[in-house]
Amino acid sequence: MKKVENEMEDDLRAEYDLKDLRVRKVGPKRAGFGGFVQLAPDVAEVFPSSEAVNEALRFLIRVTRESRPREGVASGN
Repeated sequence: MKKVENEMEDDLRAEYDLKDLRVRKVGPKRAGFGGFVQLAPDVAEVFPSSEAVNEALRFLIRVTRESRPREGVASGN
């Protein structure tokens, strides 16, 4: 058997670097929020796990919601 050459001719310019190119999912099967969020190194060293990050964010959300003045309620009186 002959070895088949599977080399394609490349028409792209040398300055085009496609190594970091990601495929974008579109259509009905597209997931909602992305697969992960990257934390800055100084933030990441404070949290031992993703669950710890989620717990801290849930706490922040709860505190923020509780500290907002409610509509129809006079504050300070």
